[in-house]
Amino acid sequence: MKFSTSILVCFSAFTLLIPKTGFTQKLSQENLNSTAQAYTLSSFETLKELLSIPNDAFYPEDIEKNVQWCENAFSARDFSTTRIPTATVPLLLAERKHKKAKKTVLIYLQIDGQPVDSTRWFQESPYKPALKKKDDNGEWEEIPWSTIKNYEDDWRVFARAASDAKGPVAMFLAALDAAKALKINPNYNIKVIMDFEEELGSPHLPKAVTDNSELLKADMLIIFDGPRHITNKPTLTFGARGISTIQLTTYGPVVPQHSGHFGNYAPNPALRLSKLLASMKDDEGRVIIPGFYNGIDIDQATENILKAVPDNEAQIKERLQIAETDKVGRYYQEAIQYPSLNIRGMQSGWINEKVRTIVPGWARAEIDVRLVLESDPNRLIDLIKKHIAKQGYHVLDREPTKEERLRHPKIATMTHEVSYQSFRTDFDSEVGLWLTRALKNAFDEDPIRIRMSGGSIPISPFVNTLGIPAVTVPTVNRDNNQHSPNENLRLGNYREGIKTMIAILAERL
Repeated sequence: MKFSTSILVCFSAFTLLIPKTGFTQKLSQENLNSTAQAYTLSSFETLKELLSIPNDAFYPEDIEKNVQWCENAFSARDFSTTRIPTATVPLLLAERKHKKAKKTVLIYLQIDGQPVDSTRWFQESPYKPALKKKDDNGEWEEIPWSTIKNYEDDWRVFARAASDAKGPVAMFLAALDAAKALKINPNYNIKVIMDFEEELGSPHLPKAVTDNSELLKADMLIIFDGPRHITNKPTLTFGARGISTIQLTTYGPVVPQHSGHFGNYAPNPALRLSKLLASMKDDEGRVIIPGFYNGIDIDQATENILKAVPDNEAQIKERLQIAETDKVGRYYQEAIQYPSLNIRGMQSGWINEKVRTIVPGWARAEIDVRLVLESDPNRLIDLIKKHIAKQGYHVLDREPTKEERLRHPKIATMTHEVSYQSFRTDFDSEVGLWLTRALKNAFDEDPIRIRMSGGSIPISPFVNTLGIPAVTVPTVNRDNNQHSPNENLRLGNYREGIKTMIAILAERL
């Protein structure tokens, strides 16, 4: 689909569409579509400006620029802003009250992004947004930013955080502007909490929520984050897995040794680590540590919910280019209802152009454990630790001393961190029914409703501390390369995200 500025060139032209007698909350499809298109065009510079601010949370000076930008953006839209201090960078709360509002909706936005390796981006800089379209060979080619006013739905903006998750921030700001022009007055107060350390696991969020529970008090939480279902249809996600991380290290000689002199003599820590990790799962990917899956029951009602999601298993395998799947579940939606034990990285010795003929001194694995409501994270961590000990390892939470090395044949260092727990909200909760109505009114079809996503977002501190239900409203394209080089945002999704958020602002609670 291609849009031109010949019909809707600028804001002033769009204002002719506003009813002279004022606005009722009910939007027609025609009015909603034209509104979303107008504010898509008018907000592209805002999107570009926001994406141009580096947002790696390892660099607080860059995060401060993002905080200031958000303060200015929300203040310009009649929000009051409050910095919530933490041990590192602040959270930012923006609040706007509405007359006769009886409820308060808290909205979560993520502002920081993953670190970048600029050598793997096919553009000048990950922080210089590039507009691209596919050429005749199906390759992405950069085109002038000025052509964005005549964009096509499948064109994309490439930049770090384009989808995860500054794109949704720009969508929400555009929706607020559209709502003001249409005289939409939500019958609820709005609080917006902005997280600048989400990609670090939001380490200071739980304490900040506990210490500021009255300031953050609300009746429900909605999260503007994540990709839609793979069909790219309107989607609501009612939960997410939590996450815990483990670092596991095994040891060989105190320093790497010549493999000719000491191969067959000095134990190889890489071999030991690989055997230790392999002992945790069977050949079909199931964790075989006793009790790991205890408490999870997929009853018929749950099965019906999972099966209602229109996944195409063959399409998923084709996209991943895998011949078969692990057998934790019988299909994708079932698989992500269970906790996972994932090896996210391994290191020992040297490889590629730095390869050396040595027996390594140590081997290390980084592990993430995705959590579900039925599983106590500390119990899972303890099960893993006990399993390591049963394989003959002396388990420490630090590097071994010389005396320990000489006394114990097998030593493993295991450290862990529980970032946050899972959350899950009922489909028929007030927030669930409200958002379902809003999306159905916007797109004239029921949204796809997903019980729980496989990924993790730091929402459980709000759910558990504030005692409020939460639902995620994903908007971006699934093939967005989030967390990877060449992250991107499809412009058709950007427009429909604005449309989604206008519809939510217009929907009565």
